Amino acid sequence: MKQLMLAVLCLSLFMGCKNENQNPAASPDAPAATETTERTGQAFIEDDGSAPTVLQIAMGSDDHTTLVAAVQAAQLENALSNAGPLMVFAPTNEAFAALPAGTVEDLLKPENKAALANILTYHVTPGNYSKEFLTKFKKLGQANNQNVKVEVVDGEPMVGGAKIIASIFGGNGIVHVIDKVLLPPTE
Repeated sequence: MKQLMLAVLCLSLFMGCKNENQNPAASPDAPAATETTERTGQAFIEDDGSAPTVLQIAMGSDDHTTLVAAVQAAQLENALSNAGPLMVFAPTNEAFAALPAGTVEDLLKPENKAALANILTYHVTPGNYSKEFLTKFKKLGQANNQNVKVEVVDGEPMVGGAKIIASIFGGNGIVHVIDKVLLPPTE
């Protein structure tokens, strides 16, 4: 099974790569090159037939507009569209609003892209575990190479102190909606 997942991951990485430096010789009849802001990658492929990815689930939720704006600002859309399985702990707009005033606006600035990406990848775990199965863990290894603590309080898993308020299965993983923004530990 691991070999199959590795093969699928390698194939998706290979298919998603393209050489941006290729520039065919310009001919006098060729139109002048123009700069484009079009984003590419599998996150931007329209597919009405497959189960939605964890990214598409968040994008379709009115309660996750801040999270989606942050993912877009950090340019992590393709990472959340990969084959997975991915487990995304998705804070609600209300959870972002509970942060100190100005925090979200500051993180969305281009110069803070790396810090924002670190926070967002702290919300992603490789795997596809149900809320009930998470009660078996003491910690989870996150996509930013840090661990988040898992505690069981009144029979419910609390991930980094956040309560899971809903879970939605997607084509490449699961979205656990949480009531708090997870902040990575500082070193």
